[in-house]
Amino acid sequence: MKYITTLLLLTFTLAGAMEETITLGGGCFWCMEAVFQNLKGVAKVESGYAGGKTANPTYEQVCSGETGHAEVVQITFDNQKIHLKEILEVFFALHDPTTMNRQGADTGTQYRSIILYQTKEQEKTAQEAIKKVDTEKIWDKPAITAVAPLSVFYKAEPNHQNYFAQHANQPYCRLVIAPKIQKLMRKFSVNLK
Repeated sequence: MKYITTLLLLTFTLAGAMEETITLGGGCFWCMEAVFQNLKGVAKVESGYAGGKTANPTYEQVCSGETGHAEVVQITFDNQKIHLKEILEVFFALHDPTTMNRQGADTGTQYRSIILYQTKEQEKTAQEAIKKVDTEKIWDKPAITAVAPLSVFYKAEPNHQNYFAQHANQPYCRLVIAPKIQKLMRKFSVNLK
């Protein structure tokens, strides 16, 4: 019995070692969530708030711009099935990392481009991804994406989770999110579930 318990613990530990979490902000979290939910190897995507000072903020507080938080998604993925480099490639292709506190019509510090890492390896990968975006001139201007350690992630209210799947016919979803999903399907079809 002791052998089986040890073997189960070892198996669980090894399986857990493949799971990784990264927190990204690139405009509206509804857009980011809908995109990353479609990638192979992504186990979970949660919309929330991070990068600010207010504890347990509400959506309304974050939208005021006074909390310092960005709308973000926390992505849990199997790094044996999809690497952080691939996730960041999608991230930089599907939002404009060159605009300060803005994505399309969404303006304010809560819409800034930001990567919140949990390990030094993630920080290094993020910096390399930004350098690649600039070197390959993926955008006309240099990326101004902030890279910072994640201090705390606050999960958004339930009505902000899985938003696109529940409200696909709303005008914002049709006009803003759906084109991002279509671009994902065209450009990253090999990475889709």
